[in-house]
Amino acid sequence: MKSYSIKEINEILKGELVGNSTLQIHGPEQLERAGNEHITFVGNTKYVRLWEKSGACAAIVDEKLKIEPGENRALIRVKNADLAMAKLLELFNPDPPHFDYEIHPTAIIHQTASIGKNCKIGAGSYVGKNVVLSDAVVLYPNVTILDETTVGGGTIIWPGTVIRERCEIGSYCIFHNNVSIGADGFGYRPSDDGRGLVKIPQIGNVVIGNGVEIGANSCVDRGKFSSTIIGDGCKIDNLVQIAHNCILGRSCIMAGNSGLAGSVTLGDGVIIGGSASIKDHVTIHSGGIVGAGSGVMNDVPAGKTVLGYPARDAREMLKQWVAIRKLV
Repeated sequence: MKSYSIKEINEILKGELVGNSTLQIHGPEQLERAGNEHITFVGNTKYVRLWEKSGACAAIVDEKLKIEPGENRALIRVKNADLAMAKLLELFNPDPPHFDYEIHPTAIIHQTASIGKNCKIGAGSYVGKNVVLSDAVVLYPNVTILDETTVGGGTIIWPGTVIRERCEIGSYCIFHNNVSIGADGFGYRPSDDGRGLVKIPQIGNVVIGNGVEIGANSCVDRGKFSSTIIGDGCKIDNLVQIAHNCILGRSCIMAGNSGLAGSVTLGDGVIIGGSASIKDHVTIHSGGIVGAGSGVMNDVPAGKTVLGYPARDAREMLKQWVAIRKLV
């Protein structure tokens, strides 16, 4: 079990140490659940009152908060408590699952596939024809990568993920359990006789940039033609749907259960709240924010925040909600 003194932790976080604790710290914990072997986190004024009753021996706190350590307890004051906590969690992060074999005997790798140095391929995985895995790619058990797909160096793919044919995946990506990349887009038209639906072939692919993270059970569909594109640094939550021919710029965020219909374009740094839905062919320009549960029917200007169903300017929508409450 990893453990550190408060001074060792402060050397890493480079904060201001106030007070002292002689206890060894075995991990971080919430204020209410922490014991005397834990360090906790106070990033907001409303949590300051919980510090007095907390069993934690130490806390990372925002430097603007008025809070005292107490007897045999310590505070590390930092400019950004959230980022400091991220560093702390990395410090206590357990080792990843162990591989007994670099390439498990039950993995199936096509003879034309190219496997880079220091790759790890887990039990039951399949690597298809002309697939290219760059150096240090990790495939956990039961990952499927189909023909002519390329995967950049350092990418980690967790169990159950399927990457379909001809997709292009960047370096240092993380795909969590059961991600689907490159399934057919949802395209149908009524048949000539009006008695059924005709499936429209989806012949494009998916192109994913570097440093992209995609949560469990999320889907990114291939383009009808050309590519569905996810830009560098995008972070996609669990249970997110990204439809055919969507284009995401750099460092976009999509929270859980949100979805993009076909041919949606997101600029750089767009944030989509949980359960929000974006209509097909809509553009949300750079810096746009869509509130949770909103339904976007029209383009969103750069830097604008929208709320509601249908979504409108956030300030205008809030005024409407206040007015409606006064009528009740």
